[in-house]
Amino acid sequence: MLSAPLQRLLTVLLLGLAGNVMAAESIESVSVERRALEEKVQLDGVIEAVQQSTVSAQTSGRVTALPYDVDDSVPAGALIVQLEDNEQQARLQQAQAALSEAEAGLADARQQFSRSRSLHERRMIADQALDQARNQLSASEARLAGAQAAVAEARKQLDYTRVTAPYGGILTERHVELGESVNPGQPLLSGLSLEQLRVVVDLPQQYAGIAREARKARVTLPDGDVLPTGKMTFYPYADPISHSFRLRMTLDEPDTRLFPGMLVKVSIPVANRDALWIPATSLLHRSELRAVFVLDGNDHPRLRQVRTGVRNGDQVEILAGLIEGERIVAHPLQLSGQPELSVSGESRP
Repeated sequence: MLSAPLQRLLTVLLLGLAGNVMAAESIESVSVERRALEEKVQLDGVIEAVQQSTVSAQTSGRVTALPYDVDDSVPAGALIVQLEDNEQQARLQQAQAALSEAEAGLADARQQFSRSRSLHERRMIADQALDQARNQLSASEARLAGAQAAVAEARKQLDYTRVTAPYGGILTERHVELGESVNPGQPLLSGLSLEQLRVVVDLPQQYAGIAREARKARVTLPDGDVLPTGKMTFYPYADPISHSFRLRMTLDEPDTRLFPGMLVKVSIPVANRDALWIPATSLLHRSELRAVFVLDGNDHPRLRQVRTGVRNGDQVEILAGLIEGERIVAHPLQLSGQPELSVSGESRP
């Protein structure tokens, strides 16, 4: 039963129609069609950086330089923290001196072994003397290997005083100040890369299985732009508090408008059903009224109230009021000149 305001509105529309109906042959009509509808659930997703990390100290020392600050853009390989390196420089020099000594000792041991082997071949020294020279050579080679390892370690410790960016990105947090002494393992700076982003969304438990099988999702920005996505990763466990499953999708192409922490809309198919569809341009609405002009057997338009569902592009779902195959007026403004009548594609259940 229509409410009184709706009945009055229908009367106004019909009276306007009586005086403004065009010839039947000039009325453009469309048929009510039945097509499959893919029902979707829309969830809030969050954009996050694929590469985000905290750089920690690998040696002890005092911070002597911080070339970049929070929110600065840093190229890959750039110096981001400089530690005092006097101690590391001294250790490297000591290791290099020990290496030079080991190299000289090895050269001497080789000469001694060469002479001893020559004398032994002429049977001028005993076997014991040759064995002793061979052992000295082996010991010298071992000392050289140890000295080389010590130089490599000292050089590595010196390199640790220069902390560089592992990838290009943005510094998001600074954990130390200039002049502060740090120890191995202490966090220094945090950052992230804007080159590789992904979308993370939490799926309610009732939709997780369907989404895992369909492996289809549509990610849109608040302005309606669709983001191209790549690989989808479903976490194999649920959150113990919300009982939701996490879905992660990589973004194929970087977008300068996107930043970690932004919200996006993620639509995921959850069911399929048949539905009746009409063009959005054929729908009349004012206040709570939704109606179309239906052509009868004599091609005369008759106003009929309908109940609408979802909108899909330029099509509107009809929940009640029409049947498949009925013909409706494609552009109702051809029929009525009422100034208060509006044509819209907006659909409300």
